[in-house]
Amino acid sequence: MTVAGSPRALLWDVGNVIVRWNPRTLFAKIFKEPAELDGFLSRVCTMDWHAETDRGLTFADNIARLTQLHPHHAAPIAAWWARWPEMFSGTIAETESVMHDLAARGVAQYGLTNMSSESWPGVQAMSPVFGHFRDVVVSAEEGVIKPERRIYEIVLQRTGLAAADLLFVDDNPDNIAAAEALGFHTHLFDDPAALRPTIQAHGLL
Repeated sequence: MTVAGSPRALLWDVGNVIVRWNPRTLFAKIFKEPAELDGFLSRVCTMDWHAETDRGLTFADNIARLTQLHPHHAAPIAAWWARWPEMFSGTIAETESVMHDLAARGVAQYGLTNMSSESWPGVQAMSPVFGHFRDVVVSAEEGVIKPERRIYEIVLQRTGLAAADLLFVDDNPDNIAAAEALGFHTHLFDDPAALRPTIQAHGLL
């Protein structure tokens, strides 16, 4: 979809746009054999399973349910939350730089993240750029996740903006496609070096 006009505000995803997050960063320490690691993440602690915490289920309840199904993996399943910070490998400097510059220009910035409300405070502490957000829609607080249409509608209600007013930056093609269908400007974040030129092309920097 081609969106008419220029955006006047940014809507940021968080994971792998502002901070780097990958369960492999932790579980490569636990499973030394690549095949064992791949099997655990593809059949036990899957992204579909993790998505339930993004919807609002507590980590404790989600881990308890999975442990009943895979009792022989109780220890690594428990590590999903007990060692949660080890899944992160820092912030993305290119994004931080752009966010600081946008703030200096007075450009409104908002967040839209699939995340547990339990983990969100710790993520915010990773970088001062989270202080630039005027509001953040956290999926667990709403009971709905990207790419479901409802969460984008919540963004529009909360910001008071039209979809065409927002440039949405996300690393997931499905999330981008859902936003485009509603009329958002979008940028698929797959190369940090491409971010600033994109923001400049939209006239925001």
